[in-house]
Amino acid sequence: MAINLVLFGPPAAGKGTQAKRLVAERGLVQLSTGDMLRAAIKAGSELGQKVEGIIKAGDLVSDEIVIALIEEQLDAQKGATGFIFDGFPRTVAQAEALDLTLKSRSESVDSVIRLKVEDDAIMGRIEKRFEEQGRKDDNPETFKHRLDTYNKQTAPLLPYYSAQGKLSEVDGMAGIETVAASIAEVLDRQASPKGEPKKGFFARLFGR
Repeated sequence: MAINLVLFGPPAAGKGTQAKRLVAERGLVQLSTGDMLRAAIKAGSELGQKVEGIIKAGDLVSDEIVIALIEEQLDAQKGATGFIFDGFPRTVAQAEALDLTLKSRSESVDSVIRLKVEDDAIMGRIEKRFEEQGRKDDNPETFKHRLDTYNKQTAPLLPYYSAQGKLSEVDGMAGIETVAASIAEVLDRQASPKGEPKKGFFARLFGR
């Protein structure tokens, strides 16, 4: 049984780590909008050339183009165990477009998981890492802007998915293994059909 997952999490919350685990352990395909845009440009496809021109002009890539890239991946990887949507949707309009795209393929977003973290704790983590490693993307002022943007973009999406009964929240401040176990519990519960014990269904499905 395939499952399509939207994974929300602010920068430095460990979302990337959890997504990689889901790819390795569950066989899900991670669709990162940033990676897809870079891959399209590198491939030199007609769509990729269009994307490159937009980015070079300093403009934002439209929702239509991002959806087109997602549709390409969905078609190219038919039969996949499921997909993790990473970095998309960012607005309610994008969420609605994603719903329509999946519906046209007789699919849907099955689960939305939000890694809930405390902004102050993340900022403290970033400030420490910046002092120790000096990474440019960890500059506290720049990072705070990224965090504020994420929070503003994500806020309207939470009631959208909550109204559909698909939103679950996981304590992103816990350890990596604890967060992974919490995500697994959500996916097991989502994948369990009526009459099946909820716990461990997804694991049995994949022989784990």
